[in-house]
Amino acid sequence: MTYRARVETLYLLGFSLDLVNMFIGTVAYPAIAADLQASVPQLAWIGNAYMLGLTLVIPLGSWLAARLGERRVLCLSLALFSAGAVLAGTAPSIEWLIGWRLLQGLGGGLLIPVGQAMAYRECPPADRARLTARIMAVALLVPALSPTLGGLLVEWGSWRGVLLVSVPLAMVALALAAAWVRPGAPVAVPALDRRGLLLGSLGLSVLLVALSLLAEPGQRMLGAGLLVVATVVLALYARSARLTDHPVLHWSLLRHASLRLAMLVYLLVPGTFIGTQLVATLLLHRQGYGAAAIGGFMLPWAIASACAIATTRHWLPRIGARPLLSAGMGCQAVGIALLIGLPASQPWLPVLAFALMGLGGSLCSSSAQTLAFQTLADAELLPGSALWNLNRQLSFCLAAALLACVLAVLSSVLPAHAFPLTLMLAAGMSLLPMLLLWRLPASSLALRASP
Repeated sequence: MTYRARVETLYLLGFSLDLVNMFIGTVAYPAIAADLQASVPQLAWIGNAYMLGLTLVIPLGSWLAARLGERRVLCLSLALFSAGAVLAGTAPSIEWLIGWRLLQGLGGGLLIPVGQAMAYRECPPADRARLTARIMAVALLVPALSPTLGGLLVEWGSWRGVLLVSVPLAMVALALAAAWVRPGAPVAVPALDRRGLLLGSLGLSVLLVALSLLAEPGQRMLGAGLLVVATVVLALYARSARLTDHPVLHWSLLRHASLRLAMLVYLLVPGTFIGTQLVATLLLHRQGYGAAAIGGFMLPWAIASACAIATTRHWLPRIGARPLLSAGMGCQAVGIALLIGLPASQPWLPVLAFALMGLGGSLCSSSAQTLAFQTLADAELLPGSALWNLNRQLSFCLAAALLACVLAVLSSVLPAHAFPLTLMLAAGMSLLPMLLLWRLPASSLALRASP
């Protein structure tokens, strides 16, 4: 096996671990609530604590890789992730469980940016569309299969098995990282931007807490207040980052039009689908669809997503990103629009809607994943990966929180039009990146054939 194949395998293994721990736990919540006497907000924080740990540690990836070397960072990250999983799986109370999930997130947060930077650095630009196809295949299969695996573990044993199942895989990844990753050449260690790290971590923490509170009907005023606080703290962080030579996050990389566009696309297309899925679930439930039927609509979504990944791999090097991104945004917007005024007597319509959303979302996410790293130099891949993955984490929260709040407000003032107006907003959000896409010159979206 070539060194490039080893690095790609290790990255995909770490990516799978991250996705499993994001999607597998939800099915265990009722059993956890019964066993640990946990409230609904506490259950929500099982996932939120893991997401918070991931988000907080991502900005440290570049500095730690320079300070310790990529191999040591990966090994330490996997060891911390494994320890957090074992402790979470044996937690005696819900408070300890939430704390150990935070620790697990802190460990897992470095797996993705460091591994992703290594994988793209070893992959020639002409082959990066194929690497992206493999990444997106993992991103499709793992979230689709994880809830089923989690349900079986709960039924056959205990909810603790859901948290412990990733430990053997993490230990395999740890052994492979120690054996496969070459020691990196010594590099200059940049000064750690302590002020930026403090302000950025505080701002992101408050932002994630605010978003979780905004989704709870009785906590929206507190959530709105914390959202203002987060905005102020992040504004202070942005000012501090402009005045330092070595910011904890390299926002200057947004000078690359392709990275800037890719981050916006991921935030507003796959991110909007997460929120739309919540709205659509509530709408379909009101129309009499059962949980199994609503979950079944994700099957055409997954099939269409697989087709989109194969399409992107084949056509992205040939026709470029602009037509694929445009088609993807259009498909998702049309799919969302089909849910407006959805008649309960036509079940084929939500099947078509979810298929279009799967096709459009994956056309955009696959193209954006390749486009994000296309113009970055080797030295920029690690800080660029940190920016990209921070944006990916936030995309899971921002659009969902916004659409949930809009639906709640409209349900109280315009109950008859709440779902149509919310879905219209979601369709419009899916099309917003089109404004930037068609303003960029074709040269900024071209794929390089060589470094």
